[in-house]
Amino acid sequence: MEYRIERDTMGEVKVPSDKLWGAQTQRSSMNFKVGRHMPVEIIRAFAYLKNAAACANMELGKLAPEKASYIMIICDQILNGELDDQFPLVVYQTGSGTQTNMNVNEVIAGRAREMAGMAVLHPNDDVNMSQSSNDTFPTAMSIAAVFVMEDRVLPALSQMIETLKGLEEKYMNVIKTGRTHLQDAVPMTFGQEVSGWRSMFEHDYCNLENSLAGLREIALGGTAIGTGLNAPPGFAERAAGALSDLTGKAFVTAHNKFHTLSSKDAYVFAHGALKGLAADLMKMANDIRWLSSGPRCGLGEIHIPENEPGSSIMPGKVNPTQTESATMVAVRVMGNDTVVGMAASQGNFELNVFMPVLIDAFIESANLLADSLISLDEHCVCGITVNEDKMNENASRSLMVAAALNLYIGYENAAKVAKKAYADNSTLCEAGVLLGLFTAEEYSEWVNLAEMAGIDK
Repeated sequence: MEYRIERDTMGEVKVPSDKLWGAQTQRSSMNFKVGRHMPVEIIRAFAYLKNAAACANMELGKLAPEKASYIMIICDQILNGELDDQFPLVVYQTGSGTQTNMNVNEVIAGRAREMAGMAVLHPNDDVNMSQSSNDTFPTAMSIAAVFVMEDRVLPALSQMIETLKGLEEKYMNVIKTGRTHLQDAVPMTFGQEVSGWRSMFEHDYCNLENSLAGLREIALGGTAIGTGLNAPPGFAERAAGALSDLTGKAFVTAHNKFHTLSSKDAYVFAHGALKGLAADLMKMANDIRWLSSGPRCGLGEIHIPENEPGSSIMPGKVNPTQTESATMVAVRVMGNDTVVGMAASQGNFELNVFMPVLIDAFIESANLLADSLISLDEHCVCGITVNEDKMNENASRSLMVAAALNLYIGYENAAKVAKKAYADNSTLCEAGVLLGLFTAEEYSEWVNLAEMAGIDK
């Protein structure tokens, strides 16, 4: 392999000749062979912010238009994925993300040199002008988080909500037994049950939307510790405006950058909303696999699509694999919530130095939830059908229908009816008649499953 010599403040470093990066990137790649690469969402976010910073610096007369033009063109190349092989650094590096910031700076400078045939940009003096790793990395975090939430999670969640609305309407009058404590409860309809799923996801949608406000506040302009050292007046506001124009997302400069550099409470709040979504995803997925359990020895009240064989030894077995996938995703997101919370607690003095692992966990959670919602919707939920005969049978046999008798014979007598019916393996009507508490005609008049479920059928 051929090498060239690059230099930084620590001396000379050999860099592969076919790479655009410089000495600091090379040192990091040599010193940190730990775990996976920095998420591509962060690299794309850096391209947006370097472009926005160049715009602001040019408008303020700090950066020559020719240099700004190179930065803008190369940032577009990064966004288009043309330079993806130039970002080799890992998540588990310096906790400030300094090395990834310098990786981007060096690649932009190196690509400009390649385009111009000579050195035209300095990675620190030009590409990093008016910036510090301490305010660029948290800004990249904000950009990446807003993108993944707005463009991935919310659309996927909206798709699931629409599917559930259709199921809810279709089966609103299909009577089934409710269940609490995994035991029989009073009647309801399957549409009502689905409406609970739909409503919890609508609440999750609102929670996620509300969490975006904190993520939109960017640290750019705070530089090293929040004072704005080496950034000209007006830079923070111009950069935020340029970033909003470039991304089509609403970003604002943080009012207090000491807070934005050292605290990551916005991510704790936003990931809490993701965890809430994960909890609801777990709840619905579990409900679906319980309701579809069987096919002969389970509840068997609904049918879900049969997507693939379920066993290497039991012929004909089919498993609720989409729900299993979704519940594993939920567990992972809940684990990531611990990572985010612990990382956010480490904002010692003026800087949090757990930022790479925090944003890696955040992005993973968001992407997993988006993928899982779409997969569960398209390969399971949208194909749910009901076993109406089984639902009717279970609802009519449920001893908890005795609750309708409370108004006529009282709670204690209704309990006697339910216990006798259970002991004799008889119906509630038969048990009550034998106890002399009502006639069969009275039972038929008093007990109406549709009325108990609150619908007119």
